Amino acid sequence: MEIRNLYHPFELQFLEVSAYEAKERRNTFFEMVFVLEGKGTQIINDHRLPYACDKLFLIFPQDTHSFEVTEKTKFFFIRFHDSYLKTQSSNWIQKLEFIFHNHNHLPGCILKTVTDKPLLRAMIEALIREENSNFPQQQEVIKQILNTIITIAARNISLMVPFTPYPSNTEPSLDLLNYVHQNIYRPEALKAAKMALVFHVSPTYISEYFKTKTGQSIQQYVMAYKIKLIETRLKFTNMQINEIVYEFGFSDASHLNRLFKKYTGLNPSDFKKQFRN
Repeated sequence: MEIRNLYHPFELQFLEVSAYEAKERRNTFFEMVFVLEGKGTQIINDHRLPYACDKLFLIFPQDTHSFEVTEKTKFFFIRFHDSYLKTQSSNWIQKLEFIFHNHNHLPGCILKTVTDKPLLRAMIEALIREENSNFPQQQEVIKQILNTIITIAARNISLMVPFTPYPSNTEPSLDLLNYVHQNIYRPEALKAAKMALVFHVSPTYISEYFKTKTGQSIQQYVMAYKIKLIETRLKFTNMQINEIVYEFGFSDASHLNRLFKKYTGLNPSDFKKQFRN
């Protein structure tokens, strides 16, 4: 299987093809693919689904993927990796966490809001024009457009399993977990009494209810999810330990170090060094 690397913080590519080499690839970077024209089949991790124009796909480093082209297709690829993410603000990275931790990695367009399709197409066309221009501040404009595209993608992923208080038409465990994901930076919203009110469950029963539906207690799941988010911070940002302590509500760096090592076997500094090596 071909493994592809990226040697710049981000890369843009316009590609018009009548046939796409049917070879499974695995990237060491994140990739977005927007279809401007054409038809065919997208393949991700042995799943297949037809594609057409105005579709946006997400491909993750661990995914194997390919396309089968049945009608001449115009693809636009956006590729980026951790060195690009490290230049972004903490608030922006929070928007990406739905992508990193909630996307199902199945084939198909992630755009669930009809009005976002023409908006995204306009953004892609603007990127193509800007990349071919020699205007001042070209790279700054490209980065702003790129950040907007990724934010739109994150918004649509968050709508794939929208939170509605239980009982709902979705699996209760999805509602519970989605609620935690949406409120991970609001500790008061994750208290048992508040969750019991939201899900119309007795305060004395909410902890057992959560464990029955997810296999973990509320506290276990919240902490495990926080650790995953902190791993993302350590991998993809230059945030200092004290900044992470403040953002996630730990009492001090020692508290963070102790819990992080309990879950990962490494303290945050060693984890960061290991990832970079």
